[in-house]
Amino acid sequence: QVRLVESGGGSVQAGGSLTLSCAASGLINVSTKAMGWFRQAPGKEREGVAAIYGGRIITYYTDSVKGRFTISRDNAKNTVYLQMNSLKPEDAGMYYCTADCWVNGAGLQGGNYWGQGTQVTVSS
Repeated sequence: QVRLVESGGGSVQAGGSLTLSCAASGLINVSTKAMGWFRQAPGKEREGVAAIYGGRIITYYTDSVKGRFTISRDNAKNTVYLQMNSLKPEDAGMYYCTADCWVNGAGLQGGNYWGQGTQVTVSS
């Protein structure tokens, strides 16, 4: 059974920081799967935010979070993280972890597996 469990969401003021975690279990090994984070704000489409993949660790970030967000993984804990700094109100939304994602010309595409999400609220 495949399971992705996100945690770490919360409410912060603009300029603050949060670290999201995605604990994987079952058939997902974060050291070999392409793992990513998406977010969805009310009334908006789900947006690919960041991804990490490859044994030598390749990362992807959507333009709006470059320089502020950092994706990483802990293979021993089978967990992927998203460190979010300098948060802006437009970063608010439900953040989802996904496995088996990929990047094409249109950006980050979601994979076959998804977590339930963790809510991020940023107040101005």
